[in-house]
Amino acid sequence: MFNTIEELVQLSQEYPSVAEMMIAVEMETSGADRQMIIEHMTKNKNVMLQSIAKGTAGVTSVTGLTGGDAKRMHEYIEKGETLSQPTILKAVRNAIAVNEVNAQMGLICANPTAGSAGVVAGVLAAITEEKNLTEAQQLDFLFTAGAFGLVIANNASISGAAGGCQAEIGSASAMASAALVAIAGGTAEQSAQAVAITIKNMLGLICDPVAGLVEVPCVKRNALGSSQAYISADMALAGIKSVIPPDEVVEAMHQVGMQMPTIFKETAEGGLADTPTGRKISQQLYKN
Repeated sequence: MFNTIEELVQLSQEYPSVAEMMIAVEMETSGADRQMIIEHMTKNKNVMLQSIAKGTAGVTSVTGLTGGDAKRMHEYIEKGETLSQPTILKAVRNAIAVNEVNAQMGLICANPTAGSAGVVAGVLAAITEEKNLTEAQQLDFLFTAGAFGLVIANNASISGAAGGCQAEIGSASAMASAALVAIAGGTAEQSAQAVAITIKNMLGLICDPVAGLVEVPCVKRNALGSSQAYISADMALAGIKSVIPPDEVVEAMHQVGMQMPTIFKETAEGGLADTPTGRKISQQLYKN
């Protein structure tokens, strides 16, 4: 077992990959055999892909506050006149799709949370399409993301209520970036650097859901997180390193989360939730 990113990187040297290490650790801690673990992760993957397909086709949330943006992004990408690279935008589209399905009360895979479920799923689907990943490679992506996510969850937080949105979108983005590096043939150390770069760029991100709902700005923050994952992965693959070691970056996120005022931790008392429009939306929704 590993408790830190440094230990994760060291332990992974004893296995063919971080993914294989994570499977072995899961077998040891859960008592489940390899086949059961693979089947469970495959089920998770399938739910992710199904929610992307559903969201991209177009859905509207229960409140009517969000919906249709994944479809709009898809149509924009199809025109072929985008400013950003299409693969990144597909990850953005996918991430939006998952969270729109979540707001519609549809079936998603919380990864690592429901509010940040679009990031890892969105990036996975985009890179699968771009690189034509096999089923095994897709599962490796998820096990790698899970390994780094486990360290973050145990040493900091993945909860917006506990640590702000840095803990939700930040963690999800870091997980996705680490997995991207691995899929691209990078080392475990490069994956660790991608994690550090991602969290550093999202450090201090508040959780300020309008009307207390996981819709605004949550859906669009998943889009931001998916794009950040790609940028961080490319930086790490280029050999760029974080001056602050990955484990210290995770600890910094933990400290920032503890010091963050309560109004910025999923209470809908600050930030965008406390804007004139945010308060108006809240009043209208709860009045109805």
